[in-house]
Formats: sequence, structure tokens, C-alpha cells
Amino acid sequence: MTKYVGAIDQGTTSSRFMIFDHGGNVIGVDQKEHEQIYPKPGWVEHDPKEIWTRTNEVIKGALKKAGLSPSDLAAVGVTNQRETTVVWDRKTGEPVYNALVWQDTRTQDIVDALSADGGQDRFREKAGLPLATYFSGTKVKWILDNVEGARARAEAGDLMFGNIDTWVIWNITGGTDGGVHVTDVSNASRTMLMNLETLDWDDELLSAFGVPRSMLPAVRPSSEVYGTAKGVLAGVPVSGDLGDQQAATFGQAAFDVGDAKNTYGTGCFMLLNTGTEAVPSKSGLLTTVGWKLGDQPAVYCLEGSIAITGALVQWLRDNIGLISSSPEIEDLARTVDDNGGIYFVPAFSGLFAPYWRGDARGAIVGLTRYVNKGHIARAALEATAWQTREVLDAMETDSGVSLKELKVDGGMVYNDLLMQVQADVLGVPVIRPKVAETTALGAAYAAGLAVGFWGSYEDLRTNWGKDAEWTPKMEEGERDKHYALWKKAVTRTFDWVE
Repeated sequence: MTKYVGAIDQGTTSSRFMIFDHGGNVIGVDQKEHEQIYPKPGWVEHDPKEIWTRTNEVIKGALKKAGLSPSDLAAVGVTNQRETTVVWDRKTGEPVYNALVWQDTRTQDIVDALSADGGQDRFREKAGLPLATYFSGTKVKWILDNVEGARARAEAGDLMFGNIDTWVIWNITGGTDGGVHVTDVSNASRTMLMNLETLDWDDELLSAFGVPRSMLPAVRPSSEVYGTAKGVLAGVPVSGDLGDQQAATFGQAAFDVGDAKNTYGTGCFMLLNTGTEAVPSKSGLLTTVGWKLGDQPAVYCLEGSIAITGALVQWLRDNIGLISSSPEIEDLARTVDDNGGIYFVPAFSGLFAPYWRGDARGAIVGLTRYVNKGHIARAALEATAWQTREVLDAMETDSGVSLKELKVDGGMVYNDLLMQVQADVLGVPVIRPKVAETTALGAAYAAGLAVGFWGSYEDLRTNWGKDAEWTPKMEEGERDKHYALWKKAVTRTFDWVE
């Protein structure tokens, strides 16, 4: 039996390929960043061809580092930055425009126009989502409306649409030479074009967004053999597909109702497993599909999406020059005992959950002459923790479940100060697993289950192990005081864009 499973993890800032053994241990990894393109304020793009090039490079790199060949892999899974939207030509494989990234806010006018008839929650019952620039539907519409000839080509059946998972799977299974045009239920649930109940594209939603059905990939389970790879992974079954946050939830073995995890990356994403029932949110959260294994019923989640967390550290590094590498933020924050009275609300592209305010913009409030760069670094880390607290409050309101602990993963969880602050502001233990890169692991699990490399949930549960735990040290009264000031700071960012 082949000993390993591979996972393509195509994220917002980088692509990587990870190879896992049966115990869920990392055997090989390679990672490369790709360019972030900012043509105008609020516009964020990626070059899909660069992403595909980087994907090939990291697959070769990881195999080489591990001393393996494609024949050593039982399967490969894909996980991806979810709502980021690609439209390309069916015959040539050429994108008609750069990918519009999930953070991109250029579609606010489309959101406003659609909200004028029925409000922001017009499609929430069907799609589980509020009208927002975040999701793929408005992005496809923008490309069709603004790229010359695109709508006519789409209506003629010449164009294909997909989130990045679809783009990668189509290319890796052959592209113009028989590439498979699919997505899974978790990614489809982020487009605003899928009906949560039928788990298929919805005619009313397609009509509202003006998206021809012929452009759309087939919606498939998250764990199923879609096709066989060509090129760098020739012969390997492609058999797993999960949006990055659902993949991280799966990789954290959060298989039971009430299990929750938070992923700290470019943004922050907390998911709560609600089982086979889609729970509508009244508190500003998203109802999303978690995963679907083969012909089993779909599992749903409530999600709180925060746009800017790790990206704030990158901004302090790249735009402001406060630090020269991301890990330095922790040392700088430790030079002070507290935030010096300041709160940093990073509403760079508006506010996501639980506010959904596209008119908000970033602010640092409470500034005095006393404040130094250590306080700014500390407030930047605290911003991630407080935003997570707001999402947790909304989750507990919607689900009626009180969180006992929070499993965490992603790049920022190696910042011990942030993890302690997170435990303090939540008032519950924060637990980091042995394999903190659970996004790739979740995609590997989905792929491996489809080909029998792993047999069941129980196989995956036994792989999960605790690496570190932080318990709350802040007194409740202190926590409440700071939380009230944080909420006050958030209100100062509203209505900035008129």
C-alpha cells in the first residue's frame, strides 16, 4: 500500500504542498508566496497563472525534499482560499482577468443594488449568507460586466468560473486536455449561488447575479475521486476538495456537534459544527456547508469570518516598516505591559462578522503622547483576540452552545503572547494541536478517506494530539472593561465611506 497522501494548500498569500503519513505526520512540505496586486484602494487581485505555476513548483519541491515520487501517493486533496474568483476560457485555459480575491471590495455597488430590493439578508434563507463583497457571486458578475466581451462569451458557453479549488483541479487533471470542472459543497456554499438545502446551483440566485449556469462547475462531495492527475502528479487520484476553513475544521477532528476551531491566517475564521442541520444565524454569522463525505449527509457549520488578522501584522511589516519579519511582532509587543490605552480596529476592507459593514475603515483610537511602537504592536495582536471574542459571543447566541475550549490552528498560533491574550479575552482554554497546519491535513484526510487510505472518523480522531494549552489569567471585571472599550473603538470605524 502507498504510504502517503498529498495536499495542495492554495492560500491567500502562498501556495504549498504537504505530504502526510497515516498518522497525520508531515513528511514533506514546500511553500512559495505569490504576488498581491492592488490596482486601486480596496481592490485585491491575484494572477491565476502565477498561482498555478507556484502550485507546480511546490509539488515538485515537497516531493524532492521527502525523496518521494508521485507513485508514493495514494491520493491528493485540494484546499483553497475560498471566495477568490477566477473566470477563464474553456478552450485556451487563459483567464479573462486576474482573480478577484475574497478581500476585494470593488463590488460594493453591486451589493448595494441587490440589497435595495429585500435588504442585506435578501438571499440568507437560501444561501446562508448576507449580501457582501466577500462572496464569489458579485465578483463573477463584476468580471462579466466589466471585461470587454466577457458576458457574450459566457452566454455562448465559452467561459468557465470557479473558486481557486476549481481552477487548480481543472488544471491538475489536464486543463484544456480533459480537465475536470468541479467544486465541492463547502466551496460552492461560499459563492452565494448555491442553495443550502439542495446542495446545487439555484436558478433564482443565478438569475439575480446574472451568471449563466454553463459557466459553473459540477457541485460534488468533499471526499470523492474526481479524476486522475496529469503532469507533476501524473497518475495520482484527485479525491478531496475543501475550502480552507472547512478543511481546518476537518483537520482538527471537529466531527461532533458543538466542536469549534479558530484558524489564524490572513483573516480569522471560527467554525462551529452544527451537524446535519443548517442553523440560520440571527447574529451576523454565516451558515455554511462544512463537508460532505461521499453519499453521507452534508455537515453544516456556523462561521464567523474576520477579514484582517495576520494581514495586520503583514501591513505593519510591509507598509509601515514597524517590524522586518512577522515573528518580531511578539517581541515588540512584549516590551510593554499593556496596550497603553489604545485599540486598533483593522477594518481595512470593511468589517465582516458580526457587523458586515462595508462602510467601515481602519482606526487606532485612544492615542496619547505616552504611546510607543510596543503599544501599537500589542494593540495589533489584541485586535485579533477581541474580534474573535465578538464572533464567539455571536456563536453562543445563535447555537445556544457555551464553548468549553477553543482549538486553534494557522500561522499565528505560534505567537505565544497572542494565544495567552486570546485565552484571557475569551475566558476559556485555548488549545494548539501537534499539527497546527490543519488546513492541509483536512484536505489530505478528505482525499485519503475517498480511496480507503483512512477508514473512518475514528482513524482521524486518534491522530489528533495536543501540543500546548493556555488558560485564562485575566479577571472577569478587567476583561469586561477592556471589551467595552474595544466595542466603543469599533463603532468609531462605522460610516467612514459615504
